[in-house]
Amino acid sequence: MKIYHNPRCSKSRQGLAILENSNSEFKIIKYLESSISEEELQNILNLLKMSPIDLVRKNESIWKEQYKGKVLSDNEIIAAMVEHPKLIERPIVVNNGKAIVGRPPEIIKTIL
Repeated sequence: MKIYHNPRCSKSRQGLAILENSNSEFKIIKYLESSISEEELQNILNLLKMSPIDLVRKNESIWKEQYKGKVLSDNEIIAAMVEHPKLIERPIVVNNGKAIVGRPPEIIKTIL
C-alpha cells in the first residue's frame, strides 16, 4: 500500500493518520519531494478511473496563472501535474490494484 502524501496538507495528514491507525504496512511517497513520472501518474489515474483534469487542484495559483481557460489534452494535463506536482489532488492511497483520493479522508477506510 502507498500513500501519496503532502505533509503541509491537513487532509493528507488526516489520511496518513488513518493508515497509521489501521496497523497496515504502507509506504509514504512525498510526491512534492520525489518527483512522480508521467507513467506513474497515468497508472494512478487508471486505478482511480479518473480523467487527468479530475485530479487537478484547480484553485492552485499555478493552474490559474498558467493553464486555466486553455484547451489541454490529457497528456498535456499529466505533463503539467508532473512539472508542478502541487497540482495533484491529495492524498492518494493505492492498495491491491485500487486507488482512491482521500477527500474526505475517511473514504480511505474503504480501500484498506
